[in-house]
Amino acid sequence: MEDEKWVELRFDDHGLIPVVAHDVESGQVLMLAWANREALEKTLSTGYAHYFSRSRGKLWKKGESSGMLQRVHRVLVDCDGDAIVYEVSQTGGACHVGYRSCFFRTLDGNVVGVRVFEPEEVYR
Repeated sequence: MEDEKWVELRFDDHGLIPVVAHDVESGQVLMLAWANREALEKTLSTGYAHYFSRSRGKLWKKGESSGMLQRVHRVLVDCDGDAIVYEVSQTGGACHVGYRSCFFRTLDGNVVGVRVFEPEEVYR
């Protein structure tokens, strides 16, 4: 999809837009990350979720090192054009600490998610 066919997106002052990854089958929110224009273009051209790492300052494909890929079915844009949702099929866990979702605990620290992989075994 060429970006001139996109609805107007409002990237922040750093050229980023927040992205929520949402499981297309279960409806579960998996993670929140950031994308720049290049990450969004890569996502659309490959069909796999790409993001921009603010801490590393570079583009990354979700699951590139872990194998926990996100196949993107659809990209949704919110009413203000300043946030997007990737509707995905998630392989394994989305969270780098081993949970299906990065939202695995309550505000008071109670763990409500189930660990689906051991990070030490995946990230060697």
